[in-house]
Amino acid sequence: MINREIITTKDGSKTLYINNLNESYHSQYGALQEAEHVFINNGFIKINNYQINILELGLGTGLNLLVTINELLKNDKNHIIHYFGIEKYPVNESEIEVLSYAKHFKNPEIALLEKKIHAAAWNEMIEITPNFYLTKIKADFFDIKNLELPPIDLVYFDCFGAKVQPDLWEKDLFEIVADKMRINGLLTTYSSKGSVRRCLQELNFEVQKLAGPPGKREMLNAIKLS
Repeated sequence: MINREIITTKDGSKTLYINNLNESYHSQYGALQEAEHVFINNGFIKINNYQINILELGLGTGLNLLVTINELLKNDKNHIIHYFGIEKYPVNESEIEVLSYAKHFKNPEIALLEKKIHAAAWNEMIEITPNFYLTKIKADFFDIKNLELPPIDLVYFDCFGAKVQPDLWEKDLFEIVADKMRINGLLTTYSSKGSVRRCLQELNFEVQKLAGPPGKREMLNAIKLS
């Protein structure tokens, strides 16, 4: 059982904090800023495919999903998005209400879509908004190897930090994820650990260090070469 509390981060958006692990779901320097910087500005907007298949580890509060939908609605409704969010410990309804992420978006439609996201059944594909299809998968990250997924164009690698769950930042999991990705697919993560960079390079990714979100000096992008 994970005991979580809700805290406010420095950009005014909230996140979940696990006391016994001393770990939060998002950066305490700014949950919303981190999601937009790592997964939109250095992820989603770099993919130019007509159809984009996205895999997120892990779905958590749904914030990365919301910023992705918001970006699609803002700029281009012609893309077709298939979004697969993996989560072993789903956030509950009362937590979602207090997090109230929708109030941080200018588009009033986001509030309705947020409710639809969290009401969606697990392990079923749901059309959240035209051209955006969500499949929430309740599973351990290592179970990804047994899932039938389309070739993944973009991975949001947003696991808890290595100090809490080091096994999620080692070669075994990256290899499972890489096997699900399309050649030239992009993996983006807030981490900039040297061991992560070396793992990805060993799996034939081209790895690039980028400026990190507020409170973090660097992050990584990795493109699958073969």
